[in-house]
Amino acid sequence: MTTTMAHTEKQGGGWLLGETPTGRVFTPERCSDEHRLMAQTTREFVANEVLPALERMEQKDWACVRQLLHRCGELGLLGVDAPETYGGVELDTVAAVIVAESLAASASFGATFGAQCNLAIIPLLFFGSDPQCARYLPGLVSGETVGAYALSESSSGSDALSAKTRATRQADGSFVLNGEKMWITNGGFADLFIVFAKVDGEQFSAFIVERTAPGVSTGQEEHKLGLRGSSTTPVILQDAQVPADNLLGEIGLGHKVAFNVLNYGRFKLCASTSGGAKTALAESARYAAERKQFGQAIAEFGAIKHKLGEMSARAYAVESMLYRVAGAIEARIGEQAGPSGEAKLAAFEEFAIEASILKVAGSEMLDYLLDENIQVHGGNGFVEDYPAERHYRDARVNRIFEGTNEINRLLIPGMLARRALAGRLALIPAAKQLQEEILQPAPVDAPSDDPLAGAKRVSASLKKVVLLVLGVAMQTFGDSLRDQQEVLSFTADIVMDAFSAESVTLRASAAADTSRASLHADAAQVAVQAAATRSEAAAREALAAMSSGDALRTQLGALRRLLRGTPANTVAARRRLAEAAVSRAGYMFEG
Repeated sequence: MTTTMAHTEKQGGGWLLGETPTGRVFTPERCSDEHRLMAQTTREFVANEVLPALERMEQKDWACVRQLLHRCGELGLLGVDAPETYGGVELDTVAAVIVAESLAASASFGATFGAQCNLAIIPLLFFGSDPQCARYLPGLVSGETVGAYALSESSSGSDALSAKTRATRQADGSFVLNGEKMWITNGGFADLFIVFAKVDGEQFSAFIVERTAPGVSTGQEEHKLGLRGSSTTPVILQDAQVPADNLLGEIGLGHKVAFNVLNYGRFKLCASTSGGAKTALAESARYAAERKQFGQAIAEFGAIKHKLGEMSARAYAVESMLYRVAGAIEARIGEQAGPSGEAKLAAFEEFAIEASILKVAGSEMLDYLLDENIQVHGGNGFVEDYPAERHYRDARVNRIFEGTNEINRLLIPGMLARRALAGRLALIPAAKQLQEEILQPAPVDAPSDDPLAGAKRVSASLKKVVLLVLGVAMQTFGDSLRDQQEVLSFTADIVMDAFSAESVTLRASAAADTSRASLHADAAQVAVQAAATRSEAAAREALAAMSSGDALRTQLGALRRLLRGTPANTVAARRRLAEAAVSRAGYMFEG
């Protein structure tokens, strides 16, 4: 994919600092024929081979799961990120998103696939030596070898660097590992593990550990709320023997492996939630059209239309953010010299803020849609005869995977503040400029025939709300801002809503000349108005936690000025979106 990006799209958080031209943002509508073929291939595989095997997977038939992974390898799905040298097809970042979205109809197999691609293949691509890649990647890419990622421990989930697993150096340069890892996806049948341990109890490091190595074993399968068709076990290391050549990266730099792999995993998790949302919307729309109460289909009732319309708008918002970030990452990769693994590592490091935004926004959007999916189904949504209850259970872990949503909410403004203080992101001058702007008379909005004029104004204002709240926070707390978790969380919510509002507005503007232009505008209007409502509430909470008296009154006055305006008729917009969902039996922007 060849994409020219605006300067604001070339750096993580840069979108806060200026206006991004519509044509410089990647949207799903810009996907190529190759992308669409990849989506079709993956969906057919899921429909014809994965979904018929759901019961076998939930009965812990790991031979069946391995066979499906191998089939993914044959189709090239495991090798989307890997170079041809190692048996991969190395397509672009958008293709990787499309594959993850298309696998989402089976969350259990999606978790198995994600552990293989995101958590076993990616660490080797980003940090593996040439001999390590040559030895392990071909098997992982073909699906003949199954991988897993062993970071968490019973006492170190979010606080990964406090891990107790120990690696002791031997005289010959090899290592002996002792410890126990918890909640390891693919643990029951993986052939190799990416394991994190502290060398000599101090230096956090990463290792490639083979199941057949002496001292490596796995515990019993966990009894889980959801994802019952995926394997989750402890990995037990008792004097496990690891050759010197199986150190991944450098001693003491395991945090670089862990955190950068998490950046990628967060990004890809959002792709899975986007695909899951489309599945849920399709189920709800079909059921609402078929289910009759009081002599008519429930899809005709305003309360159900509200649900279907809101589900559509929330899915649209996350999808818009996801593809925007995919395009920005791909453009960044294209600008990097050197090996593809290093270029991808640098790109995902740059967009770590957006990866956290996507992870939180995607997982919470999906939970909302799946809850509404059950509600649309009524009593049928609560029983196993319909897939709604399985989707609901399977999705709950997404808010815990890849760093909890609470941790990611702290990371989003924290990374913005650190980049600002380091001079990497000109947020401080922008916040000062906003202070001067607020002292000037409020501008008068010119009349416009653009149906998105109001959404565009609100979108621009939400970015200023971020600058207002984050600026006050940095000025108030200084270095101790990291300890103000409530303020950071409120700020993160505003940042996410600002990114969402701008992303949907840019996408709807780009689609203005298409046959679905009015539906794009409806989805954008609903998403932007909701973002403004949430952001105003979050900003009031945050400002009240930092200021009082005249200072607080001044800040609240500035907030009201920024978010002034007449609300759009979102009731009518949701009704139109709902009718489109029913008529298309699913997501109206697909295909």
